[in-house]
Amino acid sequence: MSAELEEESPPTRAAAREARRAPLLAGWGLIGWTFVVAAVAFLGYAGWSYFDASHGSARADGRDRDLVLRAGRQELAILNTLDRTQVDAGLRAWENATTGALHDQLHRDAPANKQKMAKTGTSAAGTVTAAAVTDLDTGSGDATMIASVRVTLTPAQGEPTDQRKRYEVGLTRTKGGWKLASLTAIPAGNP
Repeated sequence: MSAELEEESPPTRAAAREARRAPLLAGWGLIGWTFVVAAVAFLGYAGWSYFDASHGSARADGRDRDLVLRAGRQELAILNTLDRTQVDAGLRAWENATTGALHDQLHRDAPANKQKMAKTGTSAAGTVTAAAVTDLDTGSGDATMIASVRVTLTPAQGEPTDQRKRYEVGLTRTKGGWKLASLTAIPAGNP
């Protein structure tokens, strides 16, 4: 019996330390390892997505979209602005903000617009209140934008009044930047 007792003697310190040293992730099982693998995969995808967004073509597309939006807002505000004391300069600004068939139409209608301004004597100041680029093709240099414009009409005598207008605007890239190529009024009742 004493031989059996000697074999079952208390563990030594080294043996106790070895017993306490369990593998770091022991006992996690299948579900635990599934979560670890999913987390690593997600981190890899998130890192790649971030790098691609900050260095890839999406960033260039975003810059182009911002450029089109800024130019479209500016040119649309010009096209809704005309000072009764500087009609010739205002009509030139309209033509400079446009290209293609819209430019040709404004150039053709300039004498009639000048007579109309002389007759009414009302100034208009356009402000784009909201706008969004809905389509952009940088390859062909075409874009479409929708916008809401507030036009303040100030008659020669009387109080100013505000009008709200909505437009679908076609833009074309030219040597001088993005210009308005088409302008379609959207009725207020349409969604």
